Amino acid sequence: MTNRRWTHRPEGSNWGDFGPDDQLGRLNLITPEKVRQGVAEVSEGLSFCLSLPLDKPGGSALNPRRHPPILRPTLRGDSVNFLAASEDGAPDVLCDDLAIIHLQYSTQWDAFSHVGGRFDVDGNGVEEHVFYNGYRAGQDIKGPTDPQDAGVRAAMKGESTSHAGKLGVENAAVHGMQGRAVMIDLRAHYGDARTYVGYDELMRVLEADKVSVETGDMAVFHTGFAQRILEMATPDEAVLHGACAVLNGRDAKLLNWVTDSGVSALISDNYAVEGLPAQPCEHGHTCSNLPLHEHCLFKNGIPLGELWQLTPLADWLRSHGRSRFLLTAPPLRLPGAVGSPVTPIATV
Repeated sequence: MTNRRWTHRPEGSNWGDFGPDDQLGRLNLITPEKVRQGVAEVSEGLSFCLSLPLDKPGGSALNPRRHPPILRPTLRGDSVNFLAASEDGAPDVLCDDLAIIHLQYSTQWDAFSHVGGRFDVDGNGVEEHVFYNGYRAGQDIKGPTDPQDAGVRAAMKGESTSHAGKLGVENAAVHGMQGRAVMIDLRAHYGDARTYVGYDELMRVLEADKVSVETGDMAVFHTGFAQRILEMATPDEAVLHGACAVLNGRDAKLLNWVTDSGVSALISDNYAVEGLPAQPCEHGHTCSNLPLHEHCLFKNGIPLGELWQLTPLADWLRSHGRSRFLLTAPPLRLPGAVGSPVTPIATV
């Protein structure tokens, strides 16, 4: 199989399967029929907000490069446009604000442009920085090299310095991100201890709970991690980095299950869906540090949802003998972004 951007695709990838210029990956499997299947799961009309408050987890214990949101008023000329009286004497009092927000600080979607890889797409022995479906760094996905053009300092310049011209998170927003989701309750079986869940452990959970995952479903993994965050007055780094179940991205059988199951998205209430650090690699630095991210975002176009608040929904589903629900979870339609906050809604 060839493509105008590549002649070789990574082993285990689906590049080109949805078309040479595809930017949706397995989101193509969220079809109108899949949406109808999700709607068919609604019987009670109850809705669950699956987002943490966007200032959680608090601090920067999980990732030192990401910080809580900052709210500030806008300006009206040289005046603060907050609790401001109307200039024409009318009785209105106005508040207007802006946010400085790290898009992947809290409840989020990862876009395919979030993680790429070094790969020889032309078969000439030269590895290049590429992303899902062969989109190129520097050509399709651009960013600065000067640190002065990164971080909050760059934000104060009033202009963008990075842009995913392809594979930006806005593609998922336009597609809708609404369909049938399936809860896989790892916490009910493994508690709050750090447990690396591979294929065998996952199969035991699916069998015990009689959970079936079908093509196009969004797979949702409840670990209890977000609940632990909410129960902490301040985030405890030592506790958080050693808490709750994580998927073992180094398990080849688990990655094969992700491929064969036909899931359209993987979602969890923990920090990265997969365990970080990953389990040891037999091939040293030739292995990705983020094997599940590599398999999903880079190779197969499967978005990852992280740090969702799933415990109330998981508890309700278990108490009612259910695992499926309607999930509505579009990211921000923010062109060029590689990730996005999300306020997902589950309806049962």
